[in-house]
Amino acid sequence: MSKFLIVGLGNPGSEYAGSRHNAGFDVVDAFVSKHEGSFRSDRLADVAEVRWKGKIFICIKPTTFMNLSGKAFRYWMDKEKVPLERTLTVVDDLALPIDKVRIRAGGSDAGHNGLRDIQQILGTTEYPKLRFGIGNQFPKGMQVDFVLGKWFPEERETIRAKVDKCVEMIEQFAVAGISRVMNDYNKQSFSVVKK
Repeated sequence: MSKFLIVGLGNPGSEYAGSRHNAGFDVVDAFVSKHEGSFRSDRLADVAEVRWKGKIFICIKPTTFMNLSGKAFRYWMDKEKVPLERTLTVVDDLALPIDKVRIRAGGSDAGHNGLRDIQQILGTTEYPKLRFGIGNQFPKGMQVDFVLGKWFPEERETIRAKVDKCVEMIEQFAVAGISRVMNDYNKQSFSVVKK
């Protein structure tokens, strides 16, 4: 059975739950929940194992705080013997509008502290990332408050739809490969229009 490591980035603790910066946690939670898995506290992360269509998914939410995500990533990748190309890191992205997601086989940290730490520990930017657009609707100097803040009420339906779509993308990443997922999803818009 081929094995995949799905890494959701976020911050542990109830004060961060539901924040934009925890979009990675929310996607991994939804994936595990859909496949009837459950998380346990383990070394450096909350961990769940899911089996689907002959694949094993090791899903982690690092408990190291965002800026030290690389330690948990490296530990679980080595422990579970998952090759780098079968890892997928789910991360919030300010540079993408709220209705977009992007999956790529590599690419820079784009100023994201969690990705920067992973990149430093791995020594490469060439690992698959699923970027979850959070938009950048904040006044100058308010980026931290925005990123750590909660979704606006009018965004929530779009976010729910996007989380569901990301769950589908993780499944397709495992069965169809990253090129196919890039072609099928990167151009889509996921805004939910109010009737």
